[in-house]
Amino acid sequence: MRSLRARLLLVSALVLAGFFALTGVALDQAFRRSAEGALHERLQGHLYALLAASDLNANNRLELPVELPEPRFNTVASGLVAEVRDAQGATVWRSRSALGVTFKEAAVPQIGERVYTEITNGQTAERLMLSFTTRWETGGRQSRQYVFHVAERLDVYAAQIQQFRHSLFVWLAVATLLLLAIQALILRWVLSPLRRLAQDLSEMEAGRAQALHGRYPAEIQPLADNLNALMANARTHLQRYRDALGNLAHSLKTPLAVLRASVEAGTPAQELRSVVQEQLQRMNEIVEYRLQRAAAAGRTVLGAPMPVAPAAQKILGALDKVYAGKSVHAEIDIAPEVMFRGDAGDLLEIVGNLTDNAYKWARSQVRVHAHNDPAGGTGWEFTLRVEDDGPGIAPDQVERVRERGARADASTPGHGLGIAVVQEMAELYGGELVISRSPLGGAAVEVRL
Repeated sequence: MRSLRARLLLVSALVLAGFFALTGVALDQAFRRSAEGALHERLQGHLYALLAASDLNANNRLELPVELPEPRFNTVASGLVAEVRDAQGATVWRSRSALGVTFKEAAVPQIGERVYTEITNGQTAERLMLSFTTRWETGGRQSRQYVFHVAERLDVYAAQIQQFRHSLFVWLAVATLLLLAIQALILRWVLSPLRRLAQDLSEMEAGRAQALHGRYPAEIQPLADNLNALMANARTHLQRYRDALGNLAHSLKTPLAVLRASVEAGTPAQELRSVVQEQLQRMNEIVEYRLQRAAAAGRTVLGAPMPVAPAAQKILGALDKVYAGKSVHAEIDIAPEVMFRGDAGDLLEIVGNLTDNAYKWARSQVRVHAHNDPAGGTGWEFTLRVEDDGPGIAPDQVERVRERGARADASTPGHGLGIAVVQEMAELYGGELVISRSPLGGAAVEVRL
């Protein structure tokens, strides 16, 4: 496939060639009409000169001087010839230059009419003849009719046309090549940022650079910024997956070591069963936590924002069924235009974990609020706040419930992973999780991204 530069040059060449071809044809036609008009005017001038030099003699016959003011009429083979005939077609007078020239195709126009005739020699026009009929009044109130013929060779006219065509198309060709060269230089300069971008991408592909560091024009800079963001996002995700696998392997070492030690120590069956159940439960919590953390996608650079209200309504509808026995009244304060820019699974995970905790601890009321902060506001793009009217979280327990597996009340069912998972996701999105007291009397958990 041709490059952009080759395509633009090809299109420019075709456009310029078509434009200059039409221009050349138009100029050629204009010059031809101008030269033809000039030839007609010259013939008319010679005709008027002949009419002015003509007069009737004593015998009432038309005569012209032997030597005419136009020297070409007096020179044989000069290319300019003239002849006068009477009404019967008999030749009355011929110029000296007309020696050996015949006027077989001479027209006989009406009195006062001018007629131009091309005299051909085989297939090509040899001369252009102007014929004019006039009437002379004699002394006896009689009139005589004469036809004047003036002809000039077309070789000079054709040579002018040919010379003009040659000069015109040579200059048009030079102009086309010059403009194409200028266009090539302009394209090279205009497309240089794209070449630099391609070189920077090659450097990244070869591992010699981690990002596009150059400054590009306004039309290309957003592309470079998005590519950098995508590469950084991919590296972050890859590192997070590696860390998650390493942390999972490291976290499973302790339960496995306890199981191995219990088996090697010959622990009684009943006690061994209790140890196995305890360690399996711990391993299950570790795996669940690590999988939830690894599944968090984080901010997607080119992803479209999604509305928050439908996701919150869907989750609260499901929790109403799960906790139907508690008769919890949930209040949603989320405008339809509130958007979350990230992965849909992350949004469901954050809203689901926080609202599940709120339902779990609430006595009868839960409130969910979300909003987007305008630019220049608090600096947080998205804020989600979940409140309940439960017992709340004591200030000395706030940091503890952020830890994996920690629960404010061990008697309440659960793994103690919800707050920790949300904490991890908030950090993944460059945000924070704030736990405070709700006006409802319980806990207020706020995620700011």
